[in-house]
Amino acid sequence: MVRGSRAMRQWYAERMAKPKSMPWRVPAGFAGAFAEFQTIPNVGKATAEDMVRLRVRGMEDLAGRDPMRMYRAIGKLDGERHDPCVIDVFMAAVEYAKTGACKQWWKYTPERKAMLAATDVRLKKEKGAPRRTRSKR
Repeated sequence: MVRGSRAMRQWYAERMAKPKSMPWRVPAGFAGAFAEFQTIPNVGKATAEDMVRLRVRGMEDLAGRDPMRMYRAIGKLDGERHDPCVIDVFMAAVEYAKTGACKQWWKYTPERKAMLAATDVRLKKEKGAPRRTRSKR
């Protein structure tokens, strides 16, 4: 995650955003990580590319990452909302990096849905019930 001024974050996002018209190149120093990520079950070239764009440096770094933050960050970099199944793939990759456990990415869907539902309920409780305003007569 990039910290700093808004201008710095925008510059970073523009620099790291996937170019639409040019082929993507692995940044210097990330070729080993890019190849290593493709050895993870459920991770192909596109997901490995996303991980490198998020500046994940290797398996140890991946093991300490939060899949939801990764999902939000890649959405910000691309300027669009990705399919929620990307969260499942990130969850599978992080779990593999932590434990070496190999599960198909779709096995994480119930866990993701429960996590998102719990987050949604918590946000509703924090906001409280909507207030009704009385119309002036």
